[in-house]
Amino acid sequence: MAVPDLRDLLQRAQSWPDEAQKELIAVANEIESELRGGEYLASQEELKIIDAAMAAIDRGEVATESEIDAAFAKFRRG
Repeated sequence: MAVPDLRDLLQRAQSWPDEAQKELIAVANEIESELRGGEYLASQEELKIIDAAMAAIDRGEVATESEIDAAFAKFRRG
């Protein structure tokens, strides 16, 4: 992407809804951090999702071996 393309995108993004703008900023910050070789820091939303997944595992809510195989088979076909 050339610099004019980036400028055009940023100009259009100014008319996006606030949530979409926040998401763009978050993604851009992640990219910048990766380029700097910085450590990734999960957002509060990501941490909540991780906590919920860990709690589900603790409750024994895990996929069976056959469910896992079926999921992988589905994605291999696509």
